[in-house]
Amino acid sequence: MATKTWKIGEYAKGGVIVTQTKGNKVIVIGKDWDFSTGSKKSSNQSNAKEFTRIEVDCEEQDADRQLSMFLHDLTTSYYTDEIMKWIESKTKLNKRMFW
Repeated sequence: MATKTWKIGEYAKGGVIVTQTKGNKVIVIGKDWDFSTGSKKSSNQSNAKEFTRIEVDCEEQDADRQLSMFLHDLTTSYYTDEIMKWIESKTKLNKRMFW
């Protein structure tokens, strides 16, 4: 299991995105920034309030598209690409080939 917290701030809805990989499952969680612990990137955001999440099985036919569309709704294209690269480095996502 691998977990990474992305403290993106104003470039993401809520400011915090948490990604978890557990075997063939990928979980992406959108959280609101917890200002009670501070406003700096070094602040602890583990208790931030969750407002959305998606769980995707890596073996689903369009797993990468589902995750990418969800992330595009939460943040910018740049951070979506960075998060997808991290997910792909930790799992074997099934990519749908269109040709």
